Amino acid sequence: MRLRACATVAAVFFAGAAIAKLPPLSEEAKVKAAEATAKAGWADKVGLYKLCQSMERVAAAYRAGPVAAARPASAPETTAPCADPGPYVAQPVTPPESKPLEAAGAHSPPGMAVSPPSNKATSAEMTGTRK
Repeated sequence: MRLRACATVAAVFFAGAAIAKLPPLSEEAKVKAAEATAKAGWADKVGLYKLCQSMERVAAAYRAGPVAAARPASAPETTAPCADPGPYVAQPVTPPESKPLEAAGAHSPPGMAVSPPSNKATSAEMTGTRK
């Protein structure tokens, strides 16, 4: 009996937490999240570049070892050269108030979009004219 009461109280407590809704993110938080995503992508590219360089060093040392011991070394495989991602450059972010009407067929301004298009209505629906 006591166990059933504790289980019921726990279920009610966790159900309330599951139903709770978080407030929407502010525009500033969305911009920061987009920048963090871009920076993480750049960090991944840097990590792959460093890994490529270290694999080339290991392969060069391996090829140099048997040659020094007067044994023939295997031919190296041809691979793409390591691509240096360069320094991190922050992408310009388009403020939400300067977003054009995507439904009207306008081109987006340069920069990363951090919010969805302004609306889904067509140009004819917005101006009240027929196509």
